[in-house]
Amino acid sequence: MSAPLHLVLLGRGKTGSLVETIARERGHEVRIIASAENPGGKAITADSMQGVDAVIDFTTPSAVVGNIAACAAAGVNMVVGTTGWQNKLASLQPMVEQSGIGFVWGTNFSIGVNIFFAITQAAAIAQKHGYMVRIAEKHHVHKKDAPSGTAVTMQKLLTAQGGEAQIESIREGETIGTHVVLIDGPEDTMMLVHDAKSRRGFAEGAVRAAEWLTGKKGFYEFKDIFNKL
Repeated sequence: MSAPLHLVLLGRGKTGSLVETIARERGHEVRIIASAENPGGKAITADSMQGVDAVIDFTTPSAVVGNIAACAAAGVNMVVGTTGWQNKLASLQPMVEQSGIGFVWGTNFSIGVNIFFAITQAAAIAQKHGYMVRIAEKHHVHKKDAPSGTAVTMQKLLTAQGGEAQIESIREGETIGTHVVLIDGPEDTMMLVHDAKSRRGFAEGAVRAAEWLTGKKGFYEFKDIFNKL
């Protein structure tokens, strides 16, 4: 566990609230900035971020881009667990890198899911042997993006060397998150399944990413650094 940090949390939804709880359990100081205080990232300035070690964002796709730009301008490290904004990566990454901050983003901060990503990537070879690959993901009805960022990451891993992997998205009840890879061939069928039991794994991964960022600069994806935590 790292030395105590001063963290700022953006977003107090179900996962964001757990981030606050876990950060305090790990001995960190946490300040909350509510969305009403922070339109367009305006509450994030060099002055307001004095002494802050990292900002953790679990807001919405419409809010996160302004928050990223504000953190880059303020020179404060950032961890982004919000999904649904990754189509803007190409324009945001150079800005973040030029700012000199440390930045970690991920479509999922669960250690288990990131192990599942590695397993999924290994399964991509099935398409070269005539198997059809599909992804099904199910989340709660409040989730703002579909398909999920996790499913999109899985799709990229499965199609990196060609082939297709269609995604079916289901929004039902209070489901935390279930992802299934179906690998179907003429002679047999395989299934890979990740089923989240709680949101705690997502929240803890984000806090640990903020700890890992201490003293670092650069633009990182969580799936590439989780083994270093």
